Amino acid sequence: MRDIFNKVTGRTRYVVFRLFLHLGGGEVAPILGVLNSAGRDAIDVDGDGDLEVLGEGLVEISQTLLQYDEYWLSAANEGDVFWDEGEAGDYVNELFTDSAERYLSEPNYSSDPGLNEPLSIPVTRNIIVMITVASEGEVPELETDLSNVQALKEGLKALINLHYKHRLKAIQVHFSPAQLGDELTSDQLLQYYPELIPL
Repeated sequence: MRDIFNKVTGRTRYVVFRLFLHLGGGEVAPILGVLNSAGRDAIDVDGDGDLEVLGEGLVEISQTLLQYDEYWLSAANEGDVFWDEGEAGDYVNELFTDSAERYLSEPNYSSDPGLNEPLSIPVTRNIIVMITVASEGEVPELETDLSNVQALKEGLKALINLHYKHRLKAIQVHFSPAQLGDELTSDQLLQYYPELIPL
């Protein structure tokens, strides 16, 4: 009933959404390159991160995840709908803080890679990607349970479309492990990402 009233009065509807996607196997390491590249691009834009650049990064990440769908092992999503931009922004910040505090999700873009690094680095077998977005309007593909492969594919395609329709208001991507050489074990997955549901 409240949704109908807010639509009639012309208020803007905001969807805040977070996706967790766990990919596993010996072939998932290249995804880290795409994630790190998008992260560096976001930091290189004025400090705040221009939404257009962040959106292009989100498109690249979503397309890469779609290409690696055979490595998807588990997923989870959460979100809410708001009619107040401030409340939506507060929820985005809450999800951002939670994602940033997750195990091994802090990248280090400041150090010079390659210096004093060992020549052999363990291959990453588990990757968690956490995508948080806020958008305007209705997004049925994201406002549903994405714990099955087909729904997840539709959700990632919806993220791409939201960028091209200029409906995204906030974009944040975190991933674990965020640094080359770090490993995320199965036990750590259970401990730090308990919401994941097998696909």
